[in-house]
Amino acid sequence: MRVMRSLRGNSSAGLVFRPARLSSLRSVFTGCRAVMLPRFGGPEVLELRENVPVPNLNPSEVLVRAKAVSVNPLDCRIRAGYGRSVFEPHLPIIIGRDVSGEVAAIGNSVKSFKVGQQVFGALHPTALRGTYSDYGVLSEEELTEKPSSVSHVEACAIPFAALTAWRALKSNARIIEGQRLLVFGGGGAVGFSAIQLAVASGCHVTASCVGETKDRILAAGAEQAVDYTTEDIELAVKGKFDAVLDTIGRPETERIGINFLRKGGNYMTLQGEAASLTDRYGFVIGLPLATSLLAKKKIQYQYSHGIDYWWTYMRADPEGLAEIQRLVGAGKLKIPVEKTFPITEVVAAHEAKEKKQIPGKVVLEL
Repeated sequence: MRVMRSLRGNSSAGLVFRPARLSSLRSVFTGCRAVMLPRFGGPEVLELRENVPVPNLNPSEVLVRAKAVSVNPLDCRIRAGYGRSVFEPHLPIIIGRDVSGEVAAIGNSVKSFKVGQQVFGALHPTALRGTYSDYGVLSEEELTEKPSSVSHVEACAIPFAALTAWRALKSNARIIEGQRLLVFGGGGAVGFSAIQLAVASGCHVTASCVGETKDRILAAGAEQAVDYTTEDIELAVKGKFDAVLDTIGRPETERIGINFLRKGGNYMTLQGEAASLTDRYGFVIGLPLATSLLAKKKIQYQYSHGIDYWWTYMRADPEGLAEIQRLVGAGKLKIPVEKTFPITEVVAAHEAKEKKQIPGKVVLEL
Protein backbone atom coordinates (compact mmCIF):
# COMPACT_ATOMS: atom_id res chain seq x y z
CA MET A 1 0.00 0.00 0.00
CA ARG A 2 1.38 3.39 -0.95
CA VAL A 3 0.76 6.68 0.80
CA MET A 4 -0.93 8.85 -1.80
CA ARG A 5 -1.33 12.05 0.21
CA SER A 6 0.60 13.75 2.98
CA LEU A 7 -0.08 16.21 5.74
CA ARG A 8 0.67 19.74 4.71
CA GLY A 9 2.42 22.72 6.22
CA ASN A 10 0.92 26.02 7.24
CA SER A 11 2.07 28.51 4.59
CA SER A 12 -0.65 30.32 2.65
CA ALA A 13 0.82 29.70 -0.82
CA GLY A 14 -1.48 28.15 -3.36
CA LEU A 15 -4.84 29.36 -2.00
CA VAL A 16 -7.18 31.26 -4.26
CA PHE A 17 -10.00 33.08 -2.46
CA ARG A 18 -12.84 34.98 -4.08
CA PRO A 19 -13.27 38.36 -2.35
CA ALA A 20 -16.99 37.78 -1.75
CA ARG A 21 -16.11 34.71 0.29
CA LEU A 22 -13.27 36.08 2.40
CA SER A 23 -15.36 37.02 5.41
CA SER A 24 -17.03 33.62 5.60
CA LEU A 25 -13.70 31.86 5.35
CA ARG A 26 -11.91 33.56 8.24
CA SER A 27 -12.60 30.48 10.37
CA VAL A 28 -10.25 28.60 8.04
CA PHE A 29 -7.30 30.51 9.39
CA THR A 30 -8.18 29.90 13.05
CA GLY A 31 -8.99 26.20 12.65
CA CYS A 32 -12.09 24.05 12.55
CA ARG A 33 -13.74 21.08 14.23
CA ALA A 34 -12.42 17.65 13.30
CA VAL A 35 -12.75 14.10 14.57
CA MET A 36 -9.25 13.00 15.54
CA LEU A 37 -7.90 9.49 16.00
CA PRO A 38 -5.11 9.83 18.61
CA ARG A 39 -4.61 6.06 18.96
CA PHE A 40 -6.14 2.87 17.60
CA GLY A 41 -8.99 1.23 19.46
CA GLY A 42 -12.76 1.15 19.89
CA PRO A 43 -15.19 3.98 19.13
CA GLU A 44 -14.37 5.64 22.44
CA VAL A 45 -10.90 6.71 21.21
CA LEU A 46 -12.40 9.18 18.72
CA GLU A 47 -12.13 12.83 19.81
CA LEU A 48 -14.01 15.79 18.36
CA ARG A 49 -11.51 18.64 18.69
CA GLU A 50 -11.89 22.37 18.14
CA ASN A 51 -9.41 24.64 16.35
CA VAL A 52 -7.77 21.90 14.30
CA PRO A 53 -5.53 23.58 11.68
CA VAL A 54 -6.81 23.61 8.11
CA PRO A 55 -3.98 22.72 5.71
CA ASN A 56 -3.11 25.02 2.84
CA LEU A 57 -4.02 23.95 -0.64
CA ASN A 58 -1.68 22.59 -3.23
CA PRO A 59 -2.38 24.01 -6.71
CA SER A 60 -4.67 21.14 -7.74
CA GLU A 61 -6.64 20.92 -4.47
CA VAL A 62 -10.08 22.09 -3.38
CA LEU A 63 -11.19 23.12 0.11
CA VAL A 64 -14.70 21.77 0.78
CA ARG A 65 -16.93 23.08 3.55
CA ALA A 66 -18.46 19.75 4.56
CA LYS A 67 -22.21 19.37 5.01
CA ALA A 68 -22.27 15.58 5.46
CA VAL A 69 -19.76 12.72 5.59
CA SER A 70 -20.49 9.00 5.56
CA VAL A 71 -19.24 6.30 7.92
CA ASN A 72 -17.59 3.60 5.82
CA PRO A 73 -16.51 0.16 7.04
CA LEU A 74 -12.96 1.26 6.18
CA ASP A 75 -13.27 4.15 8.66
CA CYS A 76 -14.09 1.72 11.45
CA ARG A 77 -11.28 -0.63 10.43
CA ILE A 78 -8.71 2.19 10.34
CA ARG A 79 -9.91 3.35 13.78
CA ALA A 80 -9.32 -0.19 15.07
CA GLY A 81 -5.79 -0.40 13.61
CA TYR A 82 -6.13 -1.54 10.00
CA GLY A 83 -3.42 0.11 7.93
CA ARG A 84 -1.36 0.99 11.01
CA SER A 85 1.84 0.64 8.95
CA VAL A 86 0.70 3.73 7.00
CA PHE A 87 -1.19 5.72 9.63
CA GLU A 88 0.58 5.08 12.96
CA PRO A 89 3.62 7.31 12.27
CA HIS A 90 1.22 10.24 11.64
CA LEU A 91 -1.16 9.92 14.61
CA PRO A 92 -3.28 11.78 15.49
CA ILE A 93 -5.06 11.72 12.14
CA ILE A 94 -8.52 12.65 10.89
CA ILE A 95 -10.50 9.68 9.57
CA GLY A 96 -13.23 9.60 6.94
CA ARG A 97 -13.32 9.22 3.15
CA ASP A 98 -16.64 10.49 1.71
CA VAL A 99 -17.81 14.07 1.74
CA SER A 100 -20.52 16.29 0.29
CA GLY A 101 -20.48 20.04 0.70
CA GLU A 102 -19.64 23.42 -0.77
CA VAL A 103 -16.42 24.65 -2.38
CA ALA A 104 -14.82 27.13 0.04
CA ALA A 105 -11.55 27.75 -1.81
CA ILE A 106 -9.56 26.40 -4.74
CA GLY A 107 -5.89 25.90 -5.58
CA ASN A 108 -4.49 28.14 -8.28
CA SER A 109 -4.52 25.49 -11.02
CA VAL A 110 -8.08 24.22 -10.38
CA LYS A 111 -10.30 24.79 -13.44
CA SER A 112 -13.30 22.52 -12.81
CA PHE A 113 -14.78 24.19 -9.73
CA LYS A 114 -15.65 27.61 -8.37
CA VAL A 115 -16.26 28.91 -4.86
CA GLY A 116 -19.81 28.21 -3.69
CA GLN A 117 -20.34 25.18 -5.96
CA GLN A 118 -22.03 22.12 -4.45
CA VAL A 119 -19.76 19.06 -4.76
CA PHE A 120 -19.26 15.51 -3.52
CA GLY A 121 -16.38 13.07 -3.70
CA ALA A 122 -14.06 10.71 -1.86
CA LEU A 123 -10.45 10.48 -0.74
CA HIS A 124 -8.00 7.67 -1.48
CA PRO A 125 -7.94 4.90 1.20
CA THR A 126 -4.52 6.00 2.47
CA ALA A 127 -5.22 9.74 2.75
CA LEU A 128 -3.81 11.01 6.06
CA ARG A 129 -6.27 13.89 6.52
CA GLY A 130 -9.78 12.48 6.25
CA THR A 131 -13.20 14.09 5.86
CA TYR A 132 -14.64 14.01 9.41
CA SER A 133 -14.08 17.75 9.63
CA ASP A 134 -15.76 21.08 8.95
CA TYR A 135 -13.36 21.46 6.02
CA GLY A 136 -12.04 18.69 3.78
CA VAL A 137 -9.17 18.93 1.33
CA LEU A 138 -9.51 16.89 -1.86
CA SER A 139 -7.77 16.95 -5.21
CA GLU A 140 -9.67 18.20 -8.23
CA GLU A 141 -9.85 14.60 -9.51
CA GLU A 142 -11.50 13.40 -6.29
CA LEU A 143 -14.54 15.68 -6.63
CA THR A 144 -17.48 16.24 -8.94
CA GLU A 145 -20.52 18.50 -8.92
CA LYS A 146 -23.37 17.30 -6.72
CA PRO A 147 -26.61 16.81 -8.65
CA SER A 148 -29.35 19.11 -7.34
CA SER A 149 -31.73 16.14 -7.21
CA VAL A 150 -29.98 14.64 -4.16
CA SER A 151 -29.26 16.07 -0.72
CA HIS A 152 -25.80 16.29 0.84
CA VAL A 153 -26.74 13.38 3.13
CA GLU A 154 -27.67 11.22 0.13
CA ALA A 155 -24.67 12.31 -1.94
CA CYS A 156 -21.99 11.66 0.69
CA ALA A 157 -23.04 8.01 0.99
CA ILE A 158 -22.15 7.25 -2.62
CA PRO A 159 -18.65 8.10 -3.95
CA PHE A 160 -16.23 5.85 -2.02
CA ALA A 161 -18.37 2.73 -2.44
CA ALA A 162 -19.29 3.50 -6.05
CA LEU A 163 -15.69 4.23 -7.05
CA THR A 164 -14.60 0.95 -5.45
CA ALA A 165 -17.20 -0.88 -7.53
CA TRP A 166 -16.28 1.12 -10.63
CA ARG A 167 -12.62 0.14 -10.42
CA ALA A 168 -13.51 -3.54 -10.04
CA LEU A 169 -15.96 -3.59 -12.93
CA LYS A 170 -14.36 -1.16 -15.36
CA SER A 171 -10.62 -1.24 -14.62
CA ASN A 172 -10.22 -4.90 -13.61
CA ALA A 173 -12.99 -6.85 -15.33
CA ARG A 174 -13.70 -4.33 -18.11
CA ILE A 175 -17.32 -5.48 -18.25
CA ILE A 176 -19.33 -4.67 -21.37
CA GLU A 177 -22.95 -4.82 -22.40
CA GLY A 178 -24.48 -8.29 -22.40
CA GLN A 179 -22.03 -9.86 -19.95
CA ARG A 180 -23.04 -11.64 -16.72
CA LEU A 181 -21.93 -10.42 -13.28
CA LEU A 182 -22.24 -12.23 -9.94
CA VAL A 183 -22.01 -10.07 -6.79
CA PHE A 184 -21.45 -11.55 -3.33
CA GLY A 185 -22.87 -9.13 -0.77
CA GLY A 186 -25.25 -7.22 -3.01
CA GLY A 187 -26.90 -5.49 -0.07
CA GLY A 188 -23.76 -3.65 1.04
CA ALA A 189 -22.78 -0.24 -0.30
CA VAL A 190 -20.10 -1.53 -2.71
CA GLY A 191 -22.16 -4.50 -3.86
CA PHE A 192 -25.28 -2.41 -4.37
CA SER A 193 -23.26 0.18 -6.30
CA ALA A 194 -21.81 -2.57 -8.50
CA ILE A 195 -25.29 -3.88 -9.30
CA GLN A 196 -26.48 -0.44 -10.41
CA LEU A 197 -23.32 0.31 -12.40
CA ALA A 198 -23.50 -3.05 -14.16
CA VAL A 199 -27.21 -2.69 -14.95
CA ALA A 200 -26.52 0.77 -16.38
CA SER A 201 -23.89 -0.84 -18.62
CA GLY A 202 -26.41 -3.36 -19.95
CA CYS A 203 -25.14 -6.36 -17.98
CA HIS A 204 -27.11 -9.26 -16.49
CA VAL A 205 -26.64 -9.29 -12.72
CA THR A 206 -27.10 -11.93 -10.04
CA ALA A 207 -26.41 -11.11 -6.40
CA SER A 208 -26.29 -12.84 -3.03
CA CYS A 209 -27.87 -10.98 -0.12
CA VAL A 210 -29.81 -11.27 3.12
CA GLY A 211 -33.60 -11.27 3.04
CA GLU A 212 -34.33 -7.64 3.84
CA THR A 213 -32.26 -6.37 0.89
CA LYS A 214 -33.61 -8.78 -1.72
CA ASP A 215 -36.45 -6.57 -2.96
CA ARG A 216 -34.16 -3.55 -3.17
CA ILE A 217 -31.63 -5.48 -5.27
CA LEU A 218 -34.28 -6.71 -7.69
CA ALA A 219 -35.75 -3.20 -7.93
CA ALA A 220 -32.27 -1.93 -8.88
CA GLY A 221 -32.29 -4.20 -11.93
CA ALA A 222 -30.65 -7.44 -10.82
CA GLU A 223 -32.19 -10.45 -12.54
CA GLN A 224 -31.74 -12.74 -9.55
CA ALA A 225 -31.16 -12.18 -5.82
CA VAL A 226 -30.31 -15.16 -3.64
CA ASP A 227 -30.81 -14.97 0.13
CA TYR A 228 -27.77 -16.89 1.37
CA THR A 229 -29.36 -17.40 4.80
CA THR A 230 -32.15 -19.55 3.32
CA GLU A 231 -30.91 -20.64 -0.11
CA ASP A 232 -27.91 -22.56 -1.44
CA ILE A 233 -26.39 -20.27 -4.04
CA GLU A 234 -24.67 -23.14 -5.82
CA LEU A 235 -28.08 -24.74 -6.46
CA ALA A 236 -30.05 -21.54 -7.02
CA VAL A 237 -27.78 -19.98 -9.63
CA LYS A 238 -27.35 -21.43 -13.10
CA GLY A 239 -24.75 -20.90 -15.80
CA LYS A 240 -21.35 -19.23 -15.95
CA PHE A 241 -20.39 -15.61 -15.38
CA ASP A 242 -17.95 -13.20 -16.99
CA ALA A 243 -17.10 -11.51 -13.69
CA VAL A 244 -17.51 -12.10 -9.96
CA LEU A 245 -17.24 -9.29 -7.41
CA ASP A 246 -16.76 -10.74 -3.92
CA THR A 247 -17.34 -8.10 -1.24
CA ILE A 248 -17.41 -10.80 1.47
CA GLY A 249 -14.00 -12.35 0.77
CA ARG A 250 -14.27 -15.61 2.68
CA PRO A 251 -12.66 -18.85 1.45
CA GLU A 252 -16.12 -20.25 0.71
CA THR A 253 -17.24 -17.29 -1.41
CA GLU A 254 -13.91 -17.37 -3.24
CA ARG A 255 -14.31 -21.08 -4.03
CA ILE A 256 -17.89 -20.66 -5.22
CA GLY A 257 -17.10 -17.52 -7.21
CA ILE A 258 -14.13 -19.07 -8.99
CA ASN A 259 -16.20 -22.10 -9.97
CA PHE A 260 -18.96 -19.90 -11.41
CA LEU A 261 -16.59 -18.13 -13.80
CA ARG A 262 -16.22 -19.00 -17.44
CA LYS A 263 -12.71 -19.18 -18.92
CA GLY A 264 -11.36 -15.70 -19.42
CA GLY A 265 -13.51 -14.36 -16.59
CA ASN A 266 -12.46 -12.14 -13.70
CA TYR A 267 -12.72 -12.77 -9.95
CA MET A 268 -12.34 -9.62 -7.82
CA THR A 269 -12.22 -9.48 -4.03
CA LEU A 270 -12.23 -6.46 -1.73
CA GLN A 271 -10.38 -8.47 0.90
CA GLY A 272 -6.85 -8.25 -0.50
CA GLU A 273 -4.07 -8.88 1.99
CA ALA A 274 -1.60 -6.11 1.14
CA ALA A 275 -2.52 -3.93 4.13
CA SER A 276 -2.81 -6.76 6.67
CA LEU A 277 0.54 -8.29 5.68
CA THR A 278 2.25 -4.90 5.73
CA ASP A 279 0.76 -4.19 9.17
CA ARG A 280 2.01 -7.55 10.44
CA TYR A 281 5.50 -7.60 8.96
CA GLY A 282 6.25 -3.98 8.00
CA PHE A 283 6.81 -2.54 4.53
CA VAL A 284 10.16 -4.23 3.88
CA ILE A 285 8.79 -7.75 4.34
CA GLY A 286 5.03 -7.27 4.08
CA LEU A 287 4.77 -5.63 0.66
CA PRO A 288 6.95 -8.19 -1.17
CA LEU A 289 5.08 -10.96 0.66
CA ALA A 290 1.72 -9.53 -0.46
CA THR A 291 2.97 -9.15 -4.03
CA SER A 292 4.19 -12.73 -4.02
CA LEU A 293 0.91 -14.04 -2.59
CA LEU A 294 -1.16 -12.20 -5.19
CA ALA A 295 1.08 -13.42 -8.01
CA LYS A 296 0.77 -16.99 -6.72
CA LYS A 297 -3.04 -16.74 -6.69
CA LYS A 298 -3.09 -15.27 -10.19
CA ILE A 299 -0.93 -18.07 -11.56
CA GLN A 300 -2.85 -20.74 -9.64
CA TYR A 301 -6.27 -19.71 -10.96
CA GLN A 302 -5.03 -18.95 -14.46
CA TYR A 303 -3.64 -22.49 -14.64
CA SER A 304 -6.55 -24.29 -12.94
CA HIS A 305 -9.55 -22.30 -14.23
CA GLY A 306 -8.27 -19.96 -16.94
CA ILE A 307 -9.46 -16.84 -15.11
CA ASP A 308 -7.94 -13.58 -13.85
CA TYR A 309 -7.75 -12.94 -10.07
CA TRP A 310 -7.69 -9.43 -8.56
CA TRP A 311 -7.40 -7.67 -5.23
CA THR A 312 -9.38 -4.50 -5.90
CA TYR A 313 -9.27 -1.16 -4.08
CA MET A 314 -10.84 2.25 -4.50
CA ARG A 315 -8.87 4.93 -6.30
CA ALA A 316 -9.63 8.38 -7.67
CA ASP A 317 -10.95 8.06 -11.22
CA PRO A 318 -12.28 11.19 -12.97
CA GLU A 319 -14.01 9.12 -15.65
CA GLY A 320 -15.66 6.92 -13.07
CA LEU A 321 -16.69 9.88 -10.92
CA ALA A 322 -18.22 11.61 -13.95
CA GLU A 323 -20.27 8.52 -14.76
CA ILE A 324 -21.30 8.13 -11.12
CA GLN A 325 -22.41 11.78 -11.07
CA ARG A 326 -24.44 11.26 -14.26
CA LEU A 327 -26.17 8.16 -12.92
CA VAL A 328 -26.89 9.78 -9.55
CA GLY A 329 -28.44 12.76 -11.30
CA ALA A 330 -30.56 10.45 -13.44
CA GLY A 331 -31.78 8.54 -10.38
CA LYS A 332 -30.04 5.34 -11.51
CA LEU A 333 -27.48 5.14 -8.71
CA LYS A 334 -28.33 5.59 -5.05
CA ILE A 335 -27.27 4.15 -1.70
CA PRO A 336 -30.02 4.35 0.93
CA VAL A 337 -29.02 6.07 4.18
CA GLU A 338 -30.27 4.18 7.24
CA LYS A 339 -29.51 6.77 9.93
CA THR A 340 -27.86 10.14 10.44
CA PHE A 341 -25.97 11.45 13.47
CA PRO A 342 -24.64 14.94 14.20
CA ILE A 343 -20.85 15.04 14.05
CA THR A 344 -20.86 15.59 17.82
CA GLU A 345 -22.19 12.03 18.20
CA VAL A 346 -19.50 10.35 16.12
CA VAL A 347 -18.66 7.90 18.95
CA ALA A 348 -22.30 6.75 19.09
CA ALA A 349 -22.34 6.37 15.30
CA HIS A 350 -19.26 4.14 15.35
CA GLU A 351 -20.61 2.17 18.29
CA ALA A 352 -23.84 1.50 16.38
CA LYS A 353 -21.89 0.27 13.35
CA GLU A 354 -19.53 -1.80 15.50
CA LYS A 355 -22.42 -3.58 17.22
CA LYS A 356 -24.25 -3.96 13.89
CA GLN A 357 -27.26 -2.14 15.31
CA ILE A 358 -27.64 -0.33 11.98
CA PRO A 359 -27.31 -2.61 8.94
CA GLY A 360 -27.37 0.17 6.34
CA LYS A 361 -25.43 3.34 5.63
CA VAL A 362 -24.70 5.81 8.42
CA VAL A 363 -24.02 9.51 7.79
CA LEU A 364 -22.60 12.25 10.01
CA GLU A 365 -24.07 15.72 9.51
CA LEU A 366 -22.08 18.87 10.17
